[in-house]
Amino acid sequence: MPEPIDLTKIAAGLAIGLGSLGPALGIGLLAGRAMEALGRNPEARGPIQQNMILALAFAEAIAIYALVVAVIILFV
Repeated sequence: MPEPIDLTKIAAGLAIGLGSLGPALGIGLLAGRAMEALGRNPEARGPIQQNMILALAFAEAIAIYALVVAVIILFV
């Protein structure tokens, strides 16, 4: 007899999968736009790089929140 499907594992997989989709798209768009800005104005490298790194950290934080939710779903 087959083992029943564990819905918590499916929910955790969906949480991390969908929760990482937005930050991944955001990071890709952000890096692309930063490269465009550097290509147009290389003298502004410092402020562009600083703002890009800050925005990347915020986007990664969203993905970490999704990971935390997935772990909570699995173990609670």
